[in-house]
Amino acid sequence: MILVALLLILMIGGLLGWLLSSVNKNIPKWISLIALLTDLVLVAGLWIENAGNVNLSGKGGWIADVQFEWIPNFGSTIHFGMDGISLVMTALTFFLGIAAVLSSWKNVEKSEGFYHFNIMWLLAGITGVFLSLDMMLFYFFWEIMLVPMYFIITIWGHENRKYAGWKFFLFTQIGGLMMLLSILGLYFLHGYNTGAYTFDYFQLLGTAPGGALGFWLMAGFLVAFFVKLPTIPFHSWLPDAYTEAPVAGSVIVAALMSKTAAYGLLRFVIPFFPEAARSFAIPGLIIGVAAILYGAKMSYGQRNYKRLIAFSSFSHMGFIVVGVFSFNALAYQGVLMLMVAHGLSIAALFIISEFVYDRTRTMDMQAMGSFWDRMPNLGGYTVVFIMSSLGLPGLANFVAEFLILAGAWQFNTVLSVLATMGLIVSVTYSMRILQKVFHQSKTSVEYKLNPMSPREWVVMGSITIAIVWLGFFPQSVIGIAQPAFDNIKTIQVAEKISPQMRKQTYSLNQVKAVSTAEQKGGDL
Repeated sequence: MILVALLLILMIGGLLGWLLSSVNKNIPKWISLIALLTDLVLVAGLWIENAGNVNLSGKGGWIADVQFEWIPNFGSTIHFGMDGISLVMTALTFFLGIAAVLSSWKNVEKSEGFYHFNIMWLLAGITGVFLSLDMMLFYFFWEIMLVPMYFIITIWGHENRKYAGWKFFLFTQIGGLMMLLSILGLYFLHGYNTGAYTFDYFQLLGTAPGGALGFWLMAGFLVAFFVKLPTIPFHSWLPDAYTEAPVAGSVIVAALMSKTAAYGLLRFVIPFFPEAARSFAIPGLIIGVAAILYGAKMSYGQRNYKRLIAFSSFSHMGFIVVGVFSFNALAYQGVLMLMVAHGLSIAALFIISEFVYDRTRTMDMQAMGSFWDRMPNLGGYTVVFIMSSLGLPGLANFVAEFLILAGAWQFNTVLSVLATMGLIVSVTYSMRILQKVFHQSKTSVEYKLNPMSPREWVVMGSITIAIVWLGFFPQSVIGIAQPAFDNIKTIQVAEKISPQMRKQTYSLNQVKAVSTAEQKGGDL
């Protein structure tokens, strides 16, 4: 029931804050903060309880599971489950959700209750995506994310917020509809072949067809995930949405919402369509490499501070695509690490951009300069997060990108070398931030740069600690998720397990038995 509680705390907290905003406009933000802290404590308890749990492998990596009847006539249930991957991503969601609320603590000037209602329901949608094991329920939460994000951009965003909001909504809505068609295709195919119509994740595993039909079903998922990630050629909504959104919106859409797409690639595309995914491996790697290099080029050419960060995020998402389509254990571990590391570093950079905007009321880097002399503390934090994005050893991104590139090298040497060039060119746009904002000659405009407040110190300090910790102790994330990755690696032989063994879920030991039997040339 703890999985249901995680969602209800967010949803009820958002609704309660909205209703009580008429009493005092400060109530919603305190309710949001308390709700997110409560969820983070609950997830931390699960993490501590299951860290180093040797029994997880025997459970296929699953930590918690709960299922209720929902629409039995259509084979749909309320089915939530958490494995190591889900645990890591929900912890990241609540941690960065707290950072988003704190970073916008004094920036919301209208409709505070409705603002925090949308923030909490947006985070609930993201959490639901990470926990859903019924495909219709997954689609339900996938769509829930869109509406609050649309309101956050169009109501509390910057000058071109309505254009950015509509562009975001249309792109992601169309992608979601393509995924819905593929989900329905799996549903009807499974029902036709087995006589049981169901949306259950485990029962649909291993039933996807091969050939052209399997490829087109996979394509529906790919479009939805490539739009949300985003990557080439579905990325044009990104710079507008990331730039025009308020700080909490930028943090959530870049650091968390994009990770739901990466999660979807690992959770659904690879296990559901192993044959079709492998046939798409080289095009997938090419798309990832193109996104890395093109995003770096576009980032360097930006004058707007937030727009530069937006394109740098787009570039780093290319590494996730490269890792997913490299099909080996190192790359999958790197993908999860990058989901966490990029989420932390890109959230911090967007929050810093908001701190600068609060003091200057501009995002034009040409109008900035010499901030290091007057705000050395903020400059120091900026150096840490830029170095993390560059992959400096000792910080989280280095571990993630090293694992991805090591895995990609085993799969395709040429494309892995081209992806590595992204680490080199990223130096150019990253150093541009430091040079333009903190070190270029003083401009004719004089700004009153107030020192960092205790709230800002808490936000920056906590993210810095997380990035450094993961840089030195990446096994704290990789270890808890490893049983789930073992399941993903071996699930490609799961269709050979007898139906009696596959009633509800694939046990990792059962799947390994198939692999062992194959290696010995014998039968299961």
